[in-house]
Amino acid sequence: MDTILSVLAVFWVLIIVSYLLMEKGLGIFGQVTRGLTMFLLEKALGPGSDLVEGRKGSGSMVWIIQGVVWLFISSTLTFIGLWLAHDPVALHSLEAWGYHPVSSELFYAGKFAALFGCVGMFIIGTGLHILPNLLEVNLASEKNAVLTSFAWTLSVIILVIGSQNNEIGPVNVILLGTGLNLVVTIAIIANQLLTKASSTVELATPGWLIIFGLIGNPIAVISVFLSGEYDSGLGQWLVYHLSGATFFFSSIAGISLYSASFGSGNPLWSRTVAGVVILGTIFTINPFGNSDPSMAIDMLGLTSAELILSHQDNVAGSFLMALAIIPIIALSSNILITLRGTDIFVENPDSAGIPEINFGAWMLLPLGVASLFIQTDTLSGTNELVGISNILHLMVIWTILIPLSMGAAIQVLPSVSGRYPLSQNRARLAFWMISAGALFGLVLTMMSDIADVVLIEASIEGQNALSHTLRKAGSVIFYGTVLGSIFHSTNLFSGLYRGSKVSSTKSPSETTFKIDLFPLTSTTTIRKILATGAVLDTKIVPTFESKESGNPTSLHEEE
Repeated sequence: MDTILSVLAVFWVLIIVSYLLMEKGLGIFGQVTRGLTMFLLEKALGPGSDLVEGRKGSGSMVWIIQGVVWLFISSTLTFIGLWLAHDPVALHSLEAWGYHPVSSELFYAGKFAALFGCVGMFIIGTGLHILPNLLEVNLASEKNAVLTSFAWTLSVIILVIGSQNNEIGPVNVILLGTGLNLVVTIAIIANQLLTKASSTVELATPGWLIIFGLIGNPIAVISVFLSGEYDSGLGQWLVYHLSGATFFFSSIAGISLYSASFGSGNPLWSRTVAGVVILGTIFTINPFGNSDPSMAIDMLGLTSAELILSHQDNVAGSFLMALAIIPIIALSSNILITLRGTDIFVENPDSAGIPEINFGAWMLLPLGVASLFIQTDTLSGTNELVGISNILHLMVIWTILIPLSMGAAIQVLPSVSGRYPLSQNRARLAFWMISAGALFGLVLTMMSDIADVVLIEASIEGQNALSHTLRKAGSVIFYGTVLGSIFHSTNLFSGLYRGSKVSSTKSPSETTFKIDLFPLTSTTTIRKILATGAVLDTKIVPTFESKESGNPTSLHEEE
């Protein structure tokens, strides 16, 4: 049997079994098990559980705030990596302290800080608010959510240190950080599943995307080990992409769809298309990510193996990755049309969080197609595009993952903290600096990488002046991302104490996932009405438009 299909078969079975258990009321979480789990989440922590208040929304707020700190750290590490790529001796003074910074190592550290520190904490923190809100219950344990955030931050610190020096004595540093990260992940999963078990409300599609994102990551690892392919290059490549498709893509899809609908006030464009995102995420291979799965290999403590594919694996992998473009298109279109459903996004462009979500949704398709070319080139063994794989991965992180997750976090933060960001103007300025700095800075760096690849293929030795100039310009422009992250951090931190208070919050019945009124402006079908989230009790309100010709508006005041 083919390696790819054998691993995916185990993965699909485990996902389906998990879904059936959750739909049947989480039979494994009986009364005794629920009590034991709650004990492990709170009382088993000992004095630690008495250090926090456990106020509603405190868990989500603490995760998001720490994610903002990692936003600044990750942007700084990435910027220094970009600078050292064209000026390797810029930090030579640190050698007196025994530290020899290298561009590739700082890129690696920046990825850990961005993916697990920034994006990971935004995903979990936002999900801790969204899921209970959709289920109309309180989070099972706010205290555990607060305390585990600090353990997660500690795990990211260990991963960043391990990216510079993976072995300190007999200790595998990255594996240690992964173990602590896994413990926190299990606690978050238990917390969210207990929250779902205490509700009788049908969970909306964004909630399922969040749950599958949480449970999919450990299931992907278990699937590779159960299939026995953990020591093969293809198995390691596959676990890298399955983990990325679940924890990052699926979770971000869930929080982005919710935040786009909730923040803009527009109904979710289509629940059917959102369902396509769920199925496409689970039953395809997501092409996003580096062609080198060394991050997953290091985190699992495995020995790197050569990527060897049979003809059947090559065909199956390429087909499933090409098929993954469907959920990518579905997610992008659903977000963009939801934001523009009734022109609210156009009328209120300063709404914090919405511009980031809009930008990330626009970048999904072009980078998805580019990543598909990179991965199919790797699977075929051609390896002509491997030289730009790393910088493309950075573009995915900084123009898709971070904007979408950060936009959702900014939308959620006022609901859990009770205050808005301090300044909408500063938030808008930070958005432009982060998005423009990341996009144009990394595009110029990619052009430099392409020039280097062309020169290598032409067997031309020596440094190219154009490539060096492009790389330098790219690093300078990316510095805007560092400044933007500082503006966002100070704006959000200041808003916690001096921002305008949230006067009212939307109840679950007023959210766009359970709409009470549906404006009917033209003939439509029942299928389209139900696709917007309408239920049997939704009222259809006819809204007629005038067909009379308009008159020019006078700009002069009448006397």
